Amino acid sequence: MIDTRDVGSTCAIAVMAKASAPGRTKTRLSPPLDPGEAAAFNTAFIQDIVGNILAAAATSRVTPYVAYGPAGAGAFFDTVLPPGIGRLEAALPTFGACLMATMGHLFAMGHGAVAVLNSDSPTLPPALLAEMAEVLAQPGERAVLGPSTDGGYYVLGLKAPHWRLLEDIDWSTERVAAQTLERAAEIGLPVHLLPPWYDVDDAIALRLLHGELIAGVPFGTGGVPRGAARQSADLMRRLLATEGLAIRLGLPAAPVAQPRRRAS
Repeated sequence: MIDTRDVGSTCAIAVMAKASAPGRTKTRLSPPLDPGEAAAFNTAFIQDIVGNILAAAATSRVTPYVAYGPAGAGAFFDTVLPPGIGRLEAALPTFGACLMATMGHLFAMGHGAVAVLNSDSPTLPPALLAEMAEVLAQPGERAVLGPSTDGGYYVLGLKAPHWRLLEDIDWSTERVAAQTLERAAEIGLPVHLLPPWYDVDDAIALRLLHGELIAGVPFGTGGVPRGAARQSADLMRRLLATEGLAIRLGLPAAPVAQPRRRAS
């Protein structure tokens, strides 16, 4: 249950999520994954992103929500989310309409700032979410935008419903972040930019995720600790061990351990 006392001093962060269903979620990951595996990663990503919000809440006044679709999918999220996560149904014809409805609902609840967050970046550093909340808590109007490496954005935070930022956007293209910045310039709204991060929505990004979680290859620069992504890491390890995921991802084969020689 969300504590609605003093929400005016909190930043609501809503993950835009789809209930996992083979063949309907994370379809661009199949191949190299099969539809069931892609759906399992969708679930793991949602759980990890929510975990990152909760980690940010340890240092900043943020309140976690999940805005979900399709309609009637609440039971799925009851089974995969921890207690205390607010839930909003967001099942409208367009993505822009879902974002606007979600942010409008959270502003109507009285939150002093509202952000919408993707569900595709399980290693996103909680420190970036905390930075967003702290910037939005400062006096003066502004937006916060976290650009994705594919040209979209992983988070958009606002202090007021500046809906122009969600209008005339070519959703699901590499133009989304640039067009959002153009809309902000049109209305004279300052934008605080966070460092770029990546969405895991194709095989190339899945290899990046493997590098971070399994091979110890950090993404980006600056030394900001990544999100723990425990669910994604556990799932990836299982698939590497039992389903030949390394071959499907085109990763180098792990060296085969040589048997020890017995001392003569």
